[in-house]
Amino acid sequence: AVLLRAVVAPLLLVVANVLSFAATLGVAALVFGLLDLPSVDPQIPLLAFLFLVALGLPLLSGGRGGLSVFAGPSVGYLIGFPIAAFVIGLLTQLSWRRFNLAWAMVANLLGGILVIYSIGIPFTSLYGDIPLWASFTGSFAFIPGDLVKAVIASLVAVAVRRAYPVIELSPRRAQ
Repeated sequence: AVLLRAVVAPLLLVVANVLSFAATLGVAALVFGLLDLPSVDPQIPLLAFLFLVALGLPLLSGGRGGLSVFAGPSVGYLIGFPIAAFVIGLLTQLSWRRFNLAWAMVANLLGGILVIYSIGIPFTSLYGDIPLWASFTGSFAFIPGDLVKAVIASLVAVAVRRAYPVIELSPRRAQ
């Protein structure tokens, strides 16, 4: 049983990080929005992820999960995930006809970093009972990793755009 846990636990953390990464990037918004599936809300997979976290699945960094994370200092980042996914999806949709690496970077940097940090930092300050400046400067440690994720997400989005040129927005949704 211990050996099984030693094998399964790292795999679960890898899968959790990949799911978290994909949800944060707004993959659901890209897939559902671009395929023009009006009956499926692109926020559903991301909200399902947050629901699973609330149920206690260890899907967050450090294997955290449960309702306690929604009452802690990181709650602002969790609140920011769906908002960031919406912003990334919206910016991607607005620039889809001329979508390239530069537009993808703009969408991912504004939505994936600026939006999440602008929501997460004040909540960390409030719930962590630390000055806002300390919360702001403390978040600098995570920016290099987030920049790497934004670059990867942008490269993937551009590759998807090039690989599937048939994915076009309907005329009523195109810019």
